[in-house]
Amino acid sequence: MDRMKKFLEFLREDDYDGALITPGSNLYYLTGMAPQATEERLFLLLVNREGESVLIAPKLYENEVEWENSVFWSDEENPYEILERVLASLNLKGGKILVEDTMRASFLIHIERLLEDCTLYPLSVITREMRMRKDEKELSLMKKAAEIADKVFYEIISRDLVGKSEKQIALEIEFLIRELADGVSFSPIVASGKNAANPHHTPSERKIRPGDFVILDFGAKYEGYCSDITRTIAIGHPNEKLKEIYEVVKEAQESAFQSVREGIKAKDVDRAARDYISERGYGNYFIHRTGHGLGLEVHEEPYISQTNERILEKGMTFTIEPGIYIPNLGGVRIEDDVAVEKKGKRLTNAERELVIL
Repeated sequence: MDRMKKFLEFLREDDYDGALITPGSNLYYLTGMAPQATEERLFLLLVNREGESVLIAPKLYENEVEWENSVFWSDEENPYEILERVLASLNLKGGKILVEDTMRASFLIHIERLLEDCTLYPLSVITREMRMRKDEKELSLMKKAAEIADKVFYEIISRDLVGKSEKQIALEIEFLIRELADGVSFSPIVASGKNAANPHHTPSERKIRPGDFVILDFGAKYEGYCSDITRTIAIGHPNEKLKEIYEVVKEAQESAFQSVREGIKAKDVDRAARDYISERGYGNYFIHRTGHGLGLEVHEEPYISQTNERILEKGMTFTIEPGIYIPNLGGVRIEDDVAVEKKGKRLTNAERELVIL
């Protein structure tokens, strides 16, 4: 409720009249509610600038969701008729209204018809500023998620991977994470051989073989908070060119990490990694930003990119993940989760030296 109180302060300060919030990371952050399987039926929290609120939810959730003012609708009812009455009772028929960024288009189209006298804005104009700076409780949950990712990495490399498909290893990673955490932050990436030249490769039936470099990219979700780790390993006798590239990426990642401190710009962290890679002749093969924010979502603010002027502050969390990808050869990426204190603090700590299995 402290978060909701702060949200209302921002709402009034920025002269918004209210907000419509559907299930997702923002609803969880503000209320602790995390209802499952809400995609098909309208589930909506309405809040006005005075702090009055009403929850409209399917009757399916009546026994598990608690909110002081709630209206539960059955499948025989039209939820938008209920919504129209609630909008009027909260005086939300006009003005500036914040709407959840990820709201389904099928919901938003109906809602827009009821809010034809309103101007709609994305909810994230407020929530991204609130969520970007993690408190000690949030950081402890993220540390736990990171420790789970480290543990899964060591378990995976303890196994015999030769002859297994990328898809098979990805499933093993997911199973291990689900044993230890709430679930995965995202579908694991396993990219081997030439496939490792594709940063977001979808695991395939290709089998791991001696000489491969293999990118393992995955994360755990613990009490809502995400981790995201990438390690690149070698199988058997690795290609000498890829070994050279590995050392470049490792040092670029370390350079970016050492640059992290309060008061610098996000783009300065990106520059530290990018300049190191470019100076060694691989700049054209580093084809993505250096990192992204991390928290309740695996991709959020602040983004560690070449153009982001955001000043880093205590409590901000993000990844540092430079990579080099060479078509028809392979690729290397090394990624850690980092929190800003006075300097940077790594949350993931699995081995960064090249592991050769």
